[in-house]
Amino acid sequence: MDPCRWIQIYLLLLVSLCLDFNSASPIHTSTINCNTVTPTVHVGTVDEGYAGDVEVINGIAAGTNVKLVSHIFPVHLEFLELSFALGDTSATVRTKKPLDADALTSSDSTLYYSVMCDTEIKFNNTRTLKINDLNDNGPVFTKDLYSVDVSETQSVNTEVLRVTAEDADSTPENNRVSYSIVPETDDFLLTGSGAFILQKPLNYNVVQKYNFIVTGQDSGGLNDTASVEITVVDFDNLNPYFHHSLYQAFIPENQAGLFQSIQPEPIKAQDGDTGINIPVTYSIGAVSPDMYERNFEIDSSSGVLSVTKAIDREMSSGLISINIKAAQTDDSLKTADAVVTVTVEDVNDNAPEFDQTNYTVTLPENSPADTFLFKAAVTDRDQGGFVGTLRILPESAPFTISPDGTVRVKNSSALDREAAETIVFQIEARENDPPNHDVRAQVTVSLLDENDNSPTFTSSSYDGKVYVNQTVGMLVVQVKAEDPDAGVNGRIKYSIDFGNSEGYFSLSEDTGDITLAKTIPLVENRVLEFPLHVTAKDGGVLYRSSSVQVIIRAPGDSKPHFLHEVYQGTVEEEQDPGVFILRADFSTTGEVPVTLQVQTEADKFSISPNGEFTTKQKLDYDDGPHNYSVEISVSDGSTTNTAVVKLHVTDINDNSPVFTSTSVTKSVPEDSEVGSNVTVVPATDKDSDFNKELRYSLRGGEGRFSVDPVSGMVSVAGTLDRETTASYSLLVVAEDQGRPARSATATLTVQVADINDNVPKFSEAAYQVEVLETESLGETLVTVSAEDPDEGANGRIMYTILLQSPPSEPAVFTLDASSGALKLAQPLDYSEVKAYTLKVQASDGGAPSLVGNGSVVVKVKDVNNNPPEFSKDSYDVAVTENLASGASILTLEVTDRDEDGFSNGHFLYTSDTFDINNQGVVSLRKGVSLDRETQDSYIFQVIAVDQPTDGLRASAQLNISILDYNDNAPQFPSIPDPLEISEGDYSEKKPGEVFTIRPTDADTGLNGEVSLSLSSPHPLFRFREDGMLLAVGPLDRENRETYELVVKASDKGSPMRENITFIRVSLIDVNDNRPEFSSSSYVSGILLKDAEEGKLVLTLSASDKDIGNNSLITYSFSAGNSPYLALNSETGAVTLTSAVADITENTMLALTAMATDHGHPPLNSTVPVEVSLRTVSLVEGVAFQSSSYNFSLPENQPAGATVGQVLASSGSTIYEVSYRLKTNTELFSISSDGAIQTTAQLDKEQQEWFILDVEAVDTRTPPSSALAMVRVQVEDVNEPPQFPPEVHKATVFSIAPYKTPVIYIKASDPDVGDENQLVYSLSDESSAFDVDPASGLVYVVSATGLAGQTAALEVKATDPRGLFAKAKVEVVVRGSASSSDVAIISLNQPANVVEKKVPELEASLGKVLGWTVNVIQVSSVSGGAVESRSLRESVRTLVSFVALDGEEVVPSNEVTKKLQSQSDAVKAELALVFGEGLHFDIETTPQSPSSNQAAVIALGVLLTLSILGLMVALAMIIRFKRKKKHQDSDKERLDITRHGESYTNQVSGTSEQGQTNSKEKTDRAAAQWKRRTDEDGAGKTDGLKLKEDTDESHTSF
Repeated sequence: MDPCRWIQIYLLLLVSLCLDFNSASPIHTSTINCNTVTPTVHVGTVDEGYAGDVEVINGIAAGTNVKLVSHIFPVHLEFLELSFALGDTSATVRTKKPLDADALTSSDSTLYYSVMCDTEIKFNNTRTLKINDLNDNGPVFTKDLYSVDVSETQSVNTEVLRVTAEDADSTPENNRVSYSIVPETDDFLLTGSGAFILQKPLNYNVVQKYNFIVTGQDSGGLNDTASVEITVVDFDNLNPYFHHSLYQAFIPENQAGLFQSIQPEPIKAQDGDTGINIPVTYSIGAVSPDMYERNFEIDSSSGVLSVTKAIDREMSSGLISINIKAAQTDDSLKTADAVVTVTVEDVNDNAPEFDQTNYTVTLPENSPADTFLFKAAVTDRDQGGFVGTLRILPESAPFTISPDGTVRVKNSSALDREAAETIVFQIEARENDPPNHDVRAQVTVSLLDENDNSPTFTSSSYDGKVYVNQTVGMLVVQVKAEDPDAGVNGRIKYSIDFGNSEGYFSLSEDTGDITLAKTIPLVENRVLEFPLHVTAKDGGVLYRSSSVQVIIRAPGDSKPHFLHEVYQGTVEEEQDPGVFILRADFSTTGEVPVTLQVQTEADKFSISPNGEFTTKQKLDYDDGPHNYSVEISVSDGSTTNTAVVKLHVTDINDNSPVFTSTSVTKSVPEDSEVGSNVTVVPATDKDSDFNKELRYSLRGGEGRFSVDPVSGMVSVAGTLDRETTASYSLLVVAEDQGRPARSATATLTVQVADINDNVPKFSEAAYQVEVLETESLGETLVTVSAEDPDEGANGRIMYTILLQSPPSEPAVFTLDASSGALKLAQPLDYSEVKAYTLKVQASDGGAPSLVGNGSVVVKVKDVNNNPPEFSKDSYDVAVTENLASGASILTLEVTDRDEDGFSNGHFLYTSDTFDINNQGVVSLRKGVSLDRETQDSYIFQVIAVDQPTDGLRASAQLNISILDYNDNAPQFPSIPDPLEISEGDYSEKKPGEVFTIRPTDADTGLNGEVSLSLSSPHPLFRFREDGMLLAVGPLDRENRETYELVVKASDKGSPMRENITFIRVSLIDVNDNRPEFSSSSYVSGILLKDAEEGKLVLTLSASDKDIGNNSLITYSFSAGNSPYLALNSETGAVTLTSAVADITENTMLALTAMATDHGHPPLNSTVPVEVSLRTVSLVEGVAFQSSSYNFSLPENQPAGATVGQVLASSGSTIYEVSYRLKTNTELFSISSDGAIQTTAQLDKEQQEWFILDVEAVDTRTPPSSALAMVRVQVEDVNEPPQFPPEVHKATVFSIAPYKTPVIYIKASDPDVGDENQLVYSLSDESSAFDVDPASGLVYVVSATGLAGQTAALEVKATDPRGLFAKAKVEVVVRGSASSSDVAIISLNQPANVVEKKVPELEASLGKVLGWTVNVIQVSSVSGGAVESRSLRESVRTLVSFVALDGEEVVPSNEVTKKLQSQSDAVKAELALVFGEGLHFDIETTPQSPSSNQAAVIALGVLLTLSILGLMVALAMIIRFKRKKKHQDSDKERLDITRHGESYTNQVSGTSEQGQTNSKEKTDRAAAQWKRRTDEDGAGKTDGLKLKEDTDESHTSF
């Protein structure tokens, strides 16, 4: 019950008690009569809950005793008591407890009692007190949980469950309970009686279980809740289904076996009845293409699809469809289908292929890098074609190949025909994917010669001499040049460019021979020099040449001499002999040979005949001279000349440093400070300058040492600790500064000397030892030890005891000074001291001495002398038999007065069922279970032992009782199969007894009490409390012969245990069914000419649903018996008798046949029989009155509209006729009387004619039928046009000219053919906008005055019959742009091409400019009509546009600047729209107000000429029009606008022609965005005026 309700009741009682106690007066006051019998007194009425005085009785005689006794209901005295003492004259009847009307329901809430006079005659004074019922009890459900299993085939409107809540209040007003459930549901109805009624069919696949909370509430709001659980039981009524209708499977080609992947998941089908889930078998229905049917198989049980025969993807389409089927194993007709699309994944099983196996190409040598050579095509039959890399082999080949196969020149310098005329290499195509197939093709490149080599002279210079004996024509010298080019490119011609001004020499252009052309006048003692510049030129078209200097000397008669007196030179030391130092140039006539000699230091130097001065031996800078002065001479034998060579020898780094000692040992104290010097390890170097400068470095030493790089001083760089490292081995490196540097090493060993820097340290900070209090004196208890890593005396240790706690005299312990052994000196007593703490000291022998401290804790150990004690002598405990294995039961409490108590104790016991651990916890042994039914108690002794050995003991008894747990399910007795009961009309009031079932349960108490029920409530059966199965509903064997019931036996334990069994109830037949004829009437006819005795006319047939004798039938005629017919009573055969021979005319026999069964009592039924005996044959059967019918109805009629009626006749009143449609059943229906009606609206525009086939069938056996054709025409109904529902929105600039398109408004007309006949108009006239009546194009008339506003228009579309529709149009007129904001570009494209691509043009310009571009005009510069534009060489189209930056208009000058700065990008983007060859100009309007006078005059002259030309043109046009006036009155007239502006053809023909031409013009205006100026605009500038080329300046791109 809701706690709030309890509080409410409590407060109600409290208030009632307060009121009662505050009222001192009793309910009633009376006077007793002890002398006679008095009638019953009604004391009054009081609300239940009352407590206090009920009645005060006066008039009691003194000395008379009175008693309170029962009256009718003895139990009522539980509420009352009498307050009376002998001698009192009054007594008070008061309540013993609050009055409760609910406890007095048997006496209608009336309390009965009596006050008896205890006199000789005991007169009773009877009383009654009416107790008013209060709503002080809430409803209480009989169960907390109601559950039931319901089959999904349960009939609707049947009860499936009933809940019951009981209210203990005594009156219906307070105990009437209403029920409600949450959550609310449409599937069940909860009645006021607590019954759950099924409202909708159950579906196990949708909901398997319903859970509700039921609230039972009385009229006062008191309530209780219970849970309801309805479990839906599945029924096999659905086909299986695949989890997905489409699967995708993938398998590599050339591979058989299982699929690698099936998406979205593996193939799985299951029974649609998921609760039953009958297994399914899988099969393949079809494979497409069918050529792959044998390539697949599916496992019939698992549905695993596999490939049995590998597939080659290159030989297939790569996609295969497989239809698979799943069928239930118990019913093969229950199937499901799915499709598996198999993708045969490509496997890299094909090598790539080049389009050629060999490529042969020619290429000019020296072709620049990236020159195209050829393009190789690579194919691969695998999916995706060739995916891989291309490369050149060998990689050193001067070519490269791109991924698309293009071979280009990589290294131009390698293309040298003169080095190799032919280059052969390979190109390789290698796949990226394993197994990385590759293919190679050979490429042969033949290099074509280019004149890429200049002639090259064989020497950089040529010398020639002409002596005194010169002769004309003599060969002076020959120059020779070579050119590796081929042909004329390598053919060389020689010429002297200059230097032969005096004509002494001649040069052969072919051979290069220079000969003496005339004699040279020689000068004595002088050498004449003739420097000639000779050019060699090849024969190439673009020839190449090179020049060389030829020096021809003509010495006169002279003596030899050096040209310099002193020559300077240098040489490095240690060079091998023959080093060239210098050339000593000298002069001689050349006729007499000369001799050159070294006059000094000849052992070291030499000079060659041509003056080359060289060394003869190595020179040493370190040990020899640094400078030499060597005299040299030249002599012709008669004359000698000398010169001096000054030679400086330079040093090289050829000596390594040398240490004074290669191994040095030094000692340093370990407390040396950082920076203190250790030693110097010096080295020297024999070289000079940088080569002898040394730098020192250290290797090793762990960073504890450093060396001065210049002086070599080694010093301490880090703290030293001998105890860590006692010695360091260092390597000192000395390195000179030469190039390359030379170095040497020396070893330095540093020994670290010890100091007393370590305090002795005990091995343990605190020693602990346990000693028995009986330990002998002098025994060593523990040995303390300390360590000191120092050496010698610094590490020698002495031990002493500093302090003993608690102290004693004498001391209890002694400590050996050298060994550290702690010994016992005095006896121990645990009762006096349980532990001693000693402070010990270790001191070393250093100076000063260092000490370390430690401690020793000596624990005195007790000796066991007290036995353990149990807290009880006997332990009693009860556990349930379902106690978990290993669970604890109780803890035995044991104490011990010795040290550690019972912590080291254990228990001794004998039990295979229970364990006791050392802590005294008694538990059920693991792996052991209790069974009360086998053993219900255990008793055993437990012994506590306080220590493992020689322990003291105590004992106690353990009594364990086993409580019952509901671990046994009820068991059923043997039950006959089947149980039998006669069918009958049973009910709850008149049940039928079937059989008594008495189950048993081995448990005790409630756990063993068993109740029987059906597992789910059954409307026909239930169990009585004594186990009798009752039939409580009508049983009809003919509907159902047996019932399978599930019986549930449940005990009352917690948790409750159940058992179920299945029983079969078979119904015994009762004769409760009449025979039923197979037909409602029997009709037959026969021709008299065929009539003969015994001929069968017809056969009566009846059946009886009963069985046995109850179903045996006898036939007879009950009325209309005829002499012409005989009836077989057993078979029902009706035959002719011999009397039929007497019939001479048509005779109709009408009889009544009866079928009677053999039951008790027998039952019968009758049927009419009609037999026609005819003299003439007639055709019988159903027929329509007409073979065809024609009906019509208007379109759009609502469903149910009557189309027409057809009629058919069966030819006999006995037979009935029914109708059905065989076609168009989704649109039409037919009633039993032949009336045809529509089931949906019909639309003529969708279909005008319908052909229906109507079939009429009669009730004959077998039935006859007839067909009739019905034609239905749907008549047209004019329907109004329709616009889309949204508001149409557009934007236009206020400067937009007349006829600028704004937006298309299109309406549709559902009527056939009317959509193209709609006429558009504005609902209200507008001076700013108009609409084209044919196309629906809204265009500008003049929007100048609407700048910054939104114009609202309403466009109307009207069909030819006057119906119309309207649409809203909102036009935002931008006013931020003016004519000065319009930018203009011209394109070399026809205007019609530009107009079709305006959106792309806007997007391209916007992309480059970074603004939003709106094109407002496209026009041809030529000024001709748009319709006649064609592509010409001078075609030029002007595009006017406005650029927007957000909502702001960008000025045209800014747009122009950006167009100019981004011209390349603009051109590139426009080329993407209009193609290559696109050219655009930026048009700029001139500043006409500031034009100079000359320009004005020029314009005036031009204007005059234009006017004259215009007048001439007008005259010719007028003449022409007059001539054609009558012929071309319906054609267009020409409206010529201002000079330089575009013009427009305007219509002035007949109305029909004009309407058509107007539509054409408007369509062209909308499609081509043509602009028209104001007709009166001589001085207006609102529109944009596009000038001729002569009036504009532009920038071309």
